[in-house]
Amino acid sequence: TGRLSSTDPNLQNIPIRTQAGMEIRRAFVTGAPDRMLLSADYSQIELRILAHITGDEALIEIFSRDEDLHSAAAAEIFSVAPGEITGEMRAFAKMVNFGIPYGMSDFRLAREMGVSLDDARRYMERYFARFPKVHEYVKEMPERARELGYVETLMGRRRPLPELRTRAPAVRQAAERMAINTPMQGSAADIIKVAMLRLAEALRATELRAQMLLQVHDDLLLDVPREELAETAALLGECMSGAYELCVPLKVDIKAGENWLDMKPLS
Repeated sequence: TGRLSSTDPNLQNIPIRTQAGMEIRRAFVTGAPDRMLLSADYSQIELRILAHITGDEALIEIFSRDEDLHSAAAAEIFSVAPGEITGEMRAFAKMVNFGIPYGMSDFRLAREMGVSLDDARRYMERYFARFPKVHEYVKEMPERARELGYVETLMGRRRPLPELRTRAPAVRQAAERMAINTPMQGSAADIIKVAMLRLAEALRATELRAQMLLQVHDDLLLDVPREELAETAALLGECMSGAYELCVPLKVDIKAGENWLDMKPLS
């Protein structure tokens, strides 16, 4: 998909969900006490790209209004009012939002969420009824890619997928998921690289002393002098949100902290 990766250590996979993982994250600090870590993360960029690619009106409206996509999907899937949505419902809807556009099957959804196959199918039907053009995309993209032999990102970078024509079912199905996934994940990878180039140029032009340290998929991490934090954060947000024009806003969440774990949102 064009994502950057690293080894020795693999900095894209520093854990955060376990207690041990959190302590590892806390170990990442700046090189001097007068500097801070600054983080900027694209919010749900792949789903925003999905809205752009498919032109699904319901998905576009949710992002344009800056609503919570997972809560909106939960209300639809479970047929409840917004005020009746529980944390468990939202977590389920989040899995559906991220899973179905990547070719998640009803069987896998049932297994992952511990529900019956009939329930999983019913939830998926409700989801697709709410977002019909997403359904069209999921159905049509593998066949379109099979005809062309490749898929493209928004910026025109191609990924050949000859495995779509193989007779081996498991290999072919994996390639079909790649055909659905790559235009979203690959476009996100392209967009953040453009943002990095723009930021590097802007930092040179302003003579700010921030240093780009790391890119972790949709997240950029910088080492910034404390007295330049606000100015650098504004520049960072501008470079990232303006890296590519989608039909919905590119939203960026910015945080800062003394270490990589204890990051607080900047207003």
